[in-house]
Amino acid sequence: MGIVLNQSLKNTIITYIGFGIGGISTIFLFPYILGKTFYGLSNYILSCANVIMPLFAIGMQNTLVKFYSQCKTDEEESRFLSFTVLFPLLLSVPLILIGLLFFDDIAYFLTKKNAIVKDFIWLIPFIGLCMAYFEIFYAWARVHMHSVFGNFIKEVGLRFVSLLGLLAIYFKWITIVEFIYFTAVIYFLAFLVTMLYAFRIKKPVFQFVIPSNVKEILIYTFYIILSGSVANLLLDGDKIMLNQYMAIGNIAFYSVATYIALVISVPSRAMHQIVYPITAKLMHNNQHDELNDLYKKTSINLQIVGGFVMLCIFVNIEQLYEMIPKEYSGGILVVFMIGISKYFDLILGNNNAIIFNTKYYRAVLFLGVLLVLLTVGLNMIFIPIYGILGSAFATLLSITLYSLAKLMFVVKRLHLYPFTAQTLYSIALTIVLFLLFYFWQFPFHPIIAIGLKSILVTISYVYLNYKLVISKEINQVIDNVLKKLKIG
Repeated sequence: MGIVLNQSLKNTIITYIGFGIGGISTIFLFPYILGKTFYGLSNYILSCANVIMPLFAIGMQNTLVKFYSQCKTDEEESRFLSFTVLFPLLLSVPLILIGLLFFDDIAYFLTKKNAIVKDFIWLIPFIGLCMAYFEIFYAWARVHMHSVFGNFIKEVGLRFVSLLGLLAIYFKWITIVEFIYFTAVIYFLAFLVTMLYAFRIKKPVFQFVIPSNVKEILIYTFYIILSGSVANLLLDGDKIMLNQYMAIGNIAFYSVATYIALVISVPSRAMHQIVYPITAKLMHNNQHDELNDLYKKTSINLQIVGGFVMLCIFVNIEQLYEMIPKEYSGGILVVFMIGISKYFDLILGNNNAIIFNTKYYRAVLFLGVLLVLLTVGLNMIFIPIYGILGSAFATLLSITLYSLAKLMFVVKRLHLYPFTAQTLYSIALTIVLFLLFYFWQFPFHPIIAIGLKSILVTISYVYLNYKLVISKEINQVIDNVLKKLKIG
C-alpha cells in the first residue's frame, strides 16, 4: 500500500484543493455572477459533454490501463499506445458527421423547454472530445505510475482557470456569453497540457499497427463504453432530464446541491487513480489474497475519510445554505439524498477497478444499462411531480441499486469481500456523531458556526476512530504525524 497511500494522499489533497476552489465558485460566485439561467446553461453543457465523452474515448482510457501491462517489449508498448490514441480519433469522425446530419432534430429535442440552449449546442461535442482525449492521455501517465499531475490539471487547474473567468466577468473584461465559450477553451487547454506531459513521460513513436489481441481489446472496449456511459449518465443524466421538464435555472439549484454532495466522493476519486493499475496487475497475476486484502483496505479507509467529509457536510448544511441566495434553499434535501448514495458507493472501495478487470464484467455492465433506463423512467415520473427533489430521489435509488448489484457480483463470482466488523463500527460512529451535532445550532455567523462545529466534529471523529482502531493504516498515518510533531 506504500505507493497507493503516497499518491492517494497527494491526489486527495490536490482534489480537495480543487473542490475548495470549486466550492468558492459554486457557492459565492456562480449564483451571483452568472445568475441561475446561465449557471444552469453552463452546467447543462458540461453534463451533456460528460455523458457523450465515453463515445469519443471509445473506452480507451480503461483499455490502456488493462492491457498495457501485458506488453512485453518497448515496441509493443509503443504500438499499443499509438493504437489507443489514434483509434478513437478514427471513430470520432463518423460520430461528428452523424451529429451534423441530424443537428436540427437534436437541437429541437434539446431546446423544447429552454430555447437558450440552441446557440451553444456545438460546444457539447467539442468539450466532450477534449474530455475524452484528456482521459486517454491521463491514463497514459497513470500506467507509468504518474497520477498526480493529471489529477492536478483535472481537479485544480480546470476549476482555478474557471474561477479566473468568473472574476473576469465581475470586472467586466468578458461577458457572460463569452464565459460559456471560455469554458470550452479551458477543457481544450487541459487536454493539450496533459498530452504534452504524457509524451514527456513516454516519448511516442506513432504507428497505426493493429495489436495482435485486437479482438479481445475491442470486445473489452465495447463493454467499457457501456460502463462509462452508464456511470456518466448516473452522474449527469439527472441534469439533462431536468432540462426537458423544467426551466434551466433549476439546473443551477440542483448543481449547487449535487456539487456539495460530490465532495464526499473525492477520496474515492483520488485513490482510484493509482489503485486501478495496481488492481489490474494483481488480477493479471492471479494474486487473489493480495487483491482481497487491497479490497478491504480501500473499503475501510475510504469509508472513514468519506464518512468524515459526509458528516461535516450534513451537520453544517443549514448554515452553508444561509450563505446562498434563498431560492437555492430547496436543494438541502438533495444534498442528503445524493450524499448518501455517494457514501454507499464510496465504501465499496476499488470495486469498480475489480469489475473492469475481470472476464465477468459484461453481465454487470448490461445490468447497468437497465438501471440507466430505470433512472430515466424514474426521472420522467418524479421530476414533473417533485421537481429537483424527484430527480435526486431517482438518482439515489438508481445508484444504490447499481452499487448493490456490483457488490453482490464481486462477492458471489470472485469471492472477494470488502466489509469487516470495522465497517459496522464506522457506520455506527458516523450516525451517532451526526445525531449529536446536527441539532446543535450555534448562534453565530454561518462561517464561524461552520468552523466551530467542524473543529468539534473533527476532534471527536478522529479521536474515536483512532481509539477504536477502525483502520490500522490511518492509525499509522496519525502516529507518524504525531511523531513528527514531537520531533518538531
